[in-house]
Amino acid sequence: MSLELVTALASIGTFLVIAATAAAAFVQLRHLSSSNSISALTESREVLESAEFAAAQRVVAFELPELLKDPAVRQRLNISPVDEQLRPIVVVGNFFESLGSFIRHGIIDKEVAVSLWSDVVLRNWENLGPALAIMRRVSGPVLWDQFEYLARVSQEWIDAHEQGDYPTGVAHLPLKDVWLEADQPKTSPS
Repeated sequence: MSLELVTALASIGTFLVIAATAAAAFVQLRHLSSSNSISALTESREVLESAEFAAAQRVVAFELPELLKDPAVRQRLNISPVDEQLRPIVVVGNFFESLGSFIRHGIIDKEVAVSLWSDVVLRNWENLGPALAIMRRVSGPVLWDQFEYLARVSQEWIDAHEQGDYPTGVAHLPLKDVWLEADQPKTSPS
């Protein structure tokens, strides 16, 4: 065997080892990325299910519309940081801003997130809309723009899945509404 042949075979062997190492590194990076995605998805779910976040959402949904009728409250929305009474607005908005950014940058899979939370995202976007419009008078359109992106892709997902996302060809389980009759409005005899 000539020296040139040995050198060529050694070069090919080195190339194969480097290629295999690169492929293994790529697989490890994919696993790491998947792990980060699962972690971010889990953390987001935990926040959404927390008592503190539920309380903030209730303030935004039920108290905020009445609060915004007061001109002084509307003025306070543009003072940073917001006061304790208005803090739930920031808690909800900032959470969905972060979630939108995670989705936009591929940390959390968009399809998974919107299939799980599109209705929650849109409900909160609509509830925060009047306050956000006031806050954007000073901050401009950058305030919660990732939340806005998330609301847009959530609306698009809902529009594309009007009947939900149950797999085609898989039969639904039977579901009996045992309280249907009891919950029907009572009619008085005429």
